[in-house]
Amino acid sequence: MYAIIVTGGKQYRVQKGDVVFVEKLNAEEGSTVKFENVLAVGGEGDTKVGAPNVEGASVEAKVVKNGKGKKLNIITYRPKKGSARRMGHRQPYTKVEITAING
Repeated sequence: MYAIIVTGGKQYRVQKGDVVFVEKLNAEEGSTVKFENVLAVGGEGDTKVGAPNVEGASVEAKVVKNGKGKKLNIITYRPKKGSARRMGHRQPYTKVEITAING
């Protein structure tokens, strides 16, 4: 059984046991989160598609870790001005493990 969920403005296709890196959630490590925005649920020849969400469907996941991604180096350059600026960015994420798909 699989589900398509929406979190952090992105869509993820998940199954039970999957480990997914999603946008940062306000949840502690070891806690359980519930995703209510389920666009579709499918399984053995049976697929339910919502308009926009499937009624009564949810996905439960356990928070494994909160962290930051790899550092990206951004250089802003202005030609003919002798001006350049270096910036770095590390995107925060939450690593979750899917424990149950209801619906």
